[in-house]
Amino acid sequence: MKCLVVDDEPLALDILESYIKKVPDLELVGKCSNALEASEFLKNHKVDLMFLDIQMPEITGLEFMRSLSNPPLVVFITAYSEFAVEGFELNALDYLLKPVAFDRFNKTIERVREYISLKKSNDVEAPDLENDHIFIKSNQKLVKLSYDQIFYVEAFADYVKLFTAEKRYITLQTMKNMEQKLPKEKFIRVHRSFIVGLKYITSFNSSEVEIGAVKIPVGKNYKDEFLIKLRSKNIL
Repeated sequence: MKCLVVDDEPLALDILESYIKKVPDLELVGKCSNALEASEFLKNHKVDLMFLDIQMPEITGLEFMRSLSNPPLVVFITAYSEFAVEGFELNALDYLLKPVAFDRFNKTIERVREYISLKKSNDVEAPDLENDHIFIKSNQKLVKLSYDQIFYVEAFADYVKLFTAEKRYITLQTMKNMEQKLPKEKFIRVHRSFIVGLKYITSFNSSEVEIGAVKIPVGKNYKDEFLIKLRSKNIL
């Protein structure tokens, strides 16, 4: 994957350059210190993956992303986690919080690889949502999943991941559509990137939900509705 790093902090550029050089299937093709430089670079070079700082002078990373008609895959870099929400609305694949640790960088690259593999596959398509179940294409077959089988749903750019007791399924769908279609008496959105099955919540507090061993964050914009729902279900 040909990578471009865009950040106005020289240290951040150097750190990401060193990380990219450690990963065999990544190639650093450019470093830019602002959005204008990056715009010119993209006109003349092929870029598969762009690491884009959100807070930059004159033109922010978010503004730059919106200006691109055909952007490469994007991972946002930020010192402030609240910007990640808007980043995911722009279909960024992930975001990295500064200072970026190498193990977290590696997890992001795994996410990017998985997304590229999905795009190349013919085994993922929009699901068929019914009153009490969903059909997911998997291994060239349609698999019927009862809503009661779904532990939680995770956003994955223009796909979603559905987790059950047995396995994980990936389907072409937006979180907004999933939230609208899933029965509200059984599911609730707790984060920009997560919908959880109420019956599978094993513990929770104001900042996260546990479903078995999995910890899922509760976004501040979803906390009040989440707590109201738990009270109405006599869970709280």
